[in-house]
Amino acid sequence: MPLVVCPTPIGNLEDVTLRVLRELVEADAVLCEDTRRTRVLLDRHGIRARRLVSFHRHNEAARTAELLPALEAGERLALASDAGLPGVNDPGARLVAAALERHVPVVVLPGPSAVETALVASGLVGERYVFLGYLPRRGEALARLWLELAGWTWPAVAFESPRRLPASLASLAEAHPDRPVAVCRELTKRFEEVVRGPAHEVAAHFAEAPKGEVTLVVGAGAPVRPDAAAAAQAVAELVAAGTPRRAAADVVARLTGVPRNTLYRGSL
Repeated sequence: MPLVVCPTPIGNLEDVTLRVLRELVEADAVLCEDTRRTRVLLDRHGIRARRLVSFHRHNEAARTAELLPALEAGERLALASDAGLPGVNDPGARLVAAALERHVPVVVLPGPSAVETALVASGLVGERYVFLGYLPRRGEALARLWLELAGWTWPAVAFESPRRLPASLASLAEAHPDRPVAVCRELTKRFEEVVRGPAHEVAAHFAEAPKGEVTLVVGAGAPVRPDAAAAAQAVAELVAAGTPRRAAADVVARLTGVPRNTLYRGSL
């Protein structure tokens, strides 16, 4: 029998699929990040699970070793986090990987996602996006992230604690004051709020720490035009240092975006 990964609502308890509800009923055991939170969902939908088992980041390794024999013996286990898809910034990835390694079927059900909900609500959707998880806590690491993000021409989505949000937004506004951002707070809940605007304005709005869960969307940056003259100079310096001409042109082209043939011909 499979391990079934069951996404749970990120706020509103009605945002759960019929398939998830059925799995929670039929599973031999439901693995819960917090049994109290899962029980609230079950009670809301009139479900009596056969057994609830705690499965959180502090016991994930031990529970995985304990549960694998049950899966191999044919038990059907439903894995649920407090909110959203288990395994994405929540416990579960270790168990899924271990089950697959033992050739235990894993079924992942679709469902709520704070990442994609925030991305669409932000109005900053691009052809692709990157998920950053939780933002770094240290100021130096944040500054390095904003520096890296400067050249990204696609949006980025991150989680942040409400307590650290003002400092993180101030850091972003200092690095990229006009970068479009959206702070999505309490998504799908009664007091849902989405604040959009340039980073410096949104940082001013959240000068004080808000309440509730926060997802931050940082919009795409402006495309960086490659400096062809500087790239050509880099190729010349590499060649002068003994690097083969074609190899030098190839490396600099990949780093700068200037066409390799242009750099190679210019170095002759």
